[in-house]
Amino acid sequence: MKWTEGIDKLGLGLYFLLCIFAIANIYSVDQKLGEKQLVFFCISVFVGLIIFVGRSKFFENMSGIIYIGGVLLLIGLFPFGKEILGQKNWYKFGSFTMQPVEFAKIGTALMLSNYVSGPEFNLKNKKSLYTTLAIVGIPAAVVLAIPDVGSMLVFIAFFIALYREGLSGMLFAVGFLFAGVFLVSLAIPPIIVVIAILVIVGGWIAMNYYKMSWNVISISSIVGSVLVLCGLAFGSPYILEKLPKHQRERIEVLYKGEKAFRDTSGYNLLYSKTAIGSGGLFGKGYREGSVTQGKFVPEQETDYIFCTVGEEWGFVGSAVLVLFYMIYIGRIYYLAEQQKSSFNRVFGYCFASILLMHFTINLGMVMGLFPTVGIPLPYFSYGGSSLLAFSIMTFIFFKLNYSDKNSLV
Repeated sequence: MKWTEGIDKLGLGLYFLLCIFAIANIYSVDQKLGEKQLVFFCISVFVGLIIFVGRSKFFENMSGIIYIGGVLLLIGLFPFGKEILGQKNWYKFGSFTMQPVEFAKIGTALMLSNYVSGPEFNLKNKKSLYTTLAIVGIPAAVVLAIPDVGSMLVFIAFFIALYREGLSGMLFAVGFLFAGVFLVSLAIPPIIVVIAILVIVGGWIAMNYYKMSWNVISISSIVGSVLVLCGLAFGSPYILEKLPKHQRERIEVLYKGEKAFRDTSGYNLLYSKTAIGSGGLFGKGYREGSVTQGKFVPEQETDYIFCTVGEEWGFVGSAVLVLFYMIYIGRIYYLAEQQKSSFNRVFGYCFASILLMHFTINLGMVMGLFPTVGIPLPYFSYGGSSLLAFSIMTFIFFKLNYSDKNSLV
């Protein structure tokens, strides 16, 4: 049929496949929640159909209003938010709850896409650079102040999109360097880290001595960076001690193991790894997992839903799910790169990068490779806000892709 030309059947097919498999796994954990997730899915598809039959330019034209609305919803949490599980990042309307950070990501992606696709945008220009940093930084700062560290980390995804548009990779290198120094300084004596920093910087200077233009600015930058890194190395243990107890323990679990905190922050991880490991190669069978059916993992239907897959579907089922996610995310990156419109391209990169961050952090968290930070697995974790927000981004992008493929330009 002619009207189906331009619809990416592989991408949408994977979306439906992930959502349906998710509902089945949530149903295994809790039958009532599985039924509610099915309702959320139907609502999401209905909203998606409205998006698909609407004008493709609507979101580009309304990006500023959607962005401001998202930020205001985040700010409104301070006086009106409902505290759930220690975090005041929800609105509660009777029996329904809504997590505005999920929708703020949509607004940020749209606003960033609108600005970056403008004719005056150039990341080599300081005004453009500072504006893009502000677009991402404002909602991220509000989220951090809530505090919701996990959701704040997802905003890093927008810098992946900006990298495609010309942002220097040095920013990522510096970020990884600072994060590495912080984490390493918690595991070994800071003085050893400082010595290593001085040796590495000294070796780098020796190798590039004749290539560099030595002046006051370059020397000041090198000295300043070394001082900051050394200060961070000595300050990391102090920073850790000042964190709230639950956040501190979540980081310490990475070094001491979950058994050292089995009654507190390591409990979820301990039973999550037990569930995944007990699944073996092919799993125990649907609704046959002892850890899942015994409800040993609190909130297993949300952030820790992957351990249900590991226990009931085994290594093979888990690997297939991971493969589907990789194909799906890769497909979105591929389609984004094919767009004629720069707005479409940037939004596609934002969308794929948000999925990538959620996917990577969630799986790392469930397997003990990353601290527990409360990041849902896209389409898979229980929750109406998360599923609806990801579905809206899904249908916006595939609508943009559909319009782009049928454009005569």
